[in-house]
Amino acid sequence: MSCLTARTGRQRQRYEDQLRLVSGCIPYRFEEAVGSSNCNVEKKLLVLMISSPNRDDLVFPKGGWENDETMHEAACREALEEAGVKGVLGETPLGQWEFRSKSKQNNGSLQGGCRGYMFALRVTEELDSWPEQAIYGRKWVTIEDAFKFCRYDWMREALRKLLIALSESTENGPREELDGLPLRPVISEVGPEHQISSPSGCFASHSSVQQLAA
Repeated sequence: MSCLTARTGRQRQRYEDQLRLVSGCIPYRFEEAVGSSNCNVEKKLLVLMISSPNRDDLVFPKGGWENDETMHEAACREALEEAGVKGVLGETPLGQWEFRSKSKQNNGSLQGGCRGYMFALRVTEELDSWPEQAIYGRKWVTIEDAFKFCRYDWMREALRKLLIALSESTENGPREELDGLPLRPVISEVGPEHQISSPSGCFASHSSVQQLAA
């Protein structure tokens, strides 16, 4: 069992325009695999998703951004608490999305509205135990499966922006490594989340990164 503890309560929660501010990330790694056709070693992009009880779909780590931490620190904390991973966080958010919290999805009002910022997190350490392990399971999946498993449409859009950011990044090697990966969301049988507005924001830049504190 992890000796770390997760934050609880919303006493320090940040709000803006009556929306709860949320920060999260898409953890990823490149895994070497032997090509089936030419036996060459190739790099496969995997992303880490988390599951919740009684649900077949998956989400990315995210949670409330509190008033004693930066947006980056909040994203790193949520990755550690919910998924048990540490790594290097992109300095620029993949984008900004507005949505309703899962407890208010069937409510027609704006109550429960959230404004979320998602980052790319290159995973460098995966813990054997983590604070919310009893609540969330974790699973490394391919990009194709991630598009299918995403619980909400805005998460698929964040995943698409991750792919574009990585394809433009020189630190991850030649762009050819990402050829063939879907740069546009695929149709999924999972129902969309009730969105308040369309996503907006700039692409992530990995030229400047912040190391997640141990």
